[in-house]
Amino acid sequence: MVAPTSVWVVVVMVVAAGVAGLGFFAGYEYRGSPASSPSAITNSTLSILGAGTLNSVFPQVADALVNETPGISAPTAAQTYEGSLDVTTAISALAAKVDVAAVADFRLIPQLLKPTYANYEVVFGSTPEVLVYNPSVAAFDGINASNWGTKLLAAVSTSGVAPFAVWNASTDPNGYNEIFSMMLQGMLYAGGNTSAVYGHFYSGAPGSFAVPNPSITKNEKEGQAASLVKTGVVSSLITYRSYAALNHLTYVTLDPIVGLGANTSTALADYAKLSTTILSASGASESVFPAPVLFAVTVPTNAPNPSLGAAFIHLLLSPQGAAILSAEGAFSPIFPGWADAPGAVPPVLAPDVVPMPAWAANFLG
Repeated sequence: MVAPTSVWVVVVMVVAAGVAGLGFFAGYEYRGSPASSPSAITNSTLSILGAGTLNSVFPQVADALVNETPGISAPTAAQTYEGSLDVTTAISALAAKVDVAAVADFRLIPQLLKPTYANYEVVFGSTPEVLVYNPSVAAFDGINASNWGTKLLAAVSTSGVAPFAVWNASTDPNGYNEIFSMMLQGMLYAGGNTSAVYGHFYSGAPGSFAVPNPSITKNEKEGQAASLVKTGVVSSLITYRSYAALNHLTYVTLDPIVGLGANTSTALADYAKLSTTILSASGASESVFPAPVLFAVTVPTNAPNPSLGAAFIHLLLSPQGAAILSAEGAFSPIFPGWADAPGAVPPVLAPDVVPMPAWAANFLG
């Protein structure tokens, strides 16, 4: 993965409709589902392989598509939500064939699926990292964006308090984003010491392979996060705001830089200083660098029903899709979507996308 070389610009929301014409209701003419056209495949099943955090919103978009499109279905059995690196590996190495593939790191589709398994990607939304915690743990009282690192360490070091949940950074972008948030918290709130928080929860110097501290961490799957916190298996975790909001978890918003959602040159400089190491699908060591949290989607080249996949993305980018994404403050939708290769998108999506901003394209190498 490439190091960041450009400034992160905050994702445009509805309130910014007048800024550069990018508000997601501004100028949008909803044309209905392309799957209802004669060229679409009827009596088809929509299949989805997506990032774990999308398991609340994508089924709603799929249901909306089914409701307005005769002759198709989108059963739960045809939808799988897991770590984004598992998503790309399933398609590229395990021959998975789905109509829609979506990831939580917009770098993954260009780097791991193009050109064999994808021709384009569309960035459709953003959601920053937050710290979820159990409010019944007294050590978390008074927690905020400035002191969460200290509060977190004090809590999980207290006898009887459940550990902090960590994710597999080699299969899930949230795993390496969690590491970066810890490093950035130390950088900004502990005199530039990137190990001030990170060093308590992981061994291995920043930039190397991060090994979780078994005395205060617990390796889990991100999709189980809500039940883990609610049942007291873990006391806290770092995850996307979307997941925390939609699962009604208690969380603290992080500094915009720490949450990987800042828009200043200072943020760029801070991100450029950091990295961690993961294992690639082949088992080789690979360096990963911080990047803004941007979710992206594509219709794989081997999709069983490509027109149905395009119909899903069209609905995702519509006001109806934006309403689903933004419910309870989960995602900040992006419309028009940002396409890395606008000329490669299906004709039905051409009015829904614009070229990816230069600062974002620079992350793709």
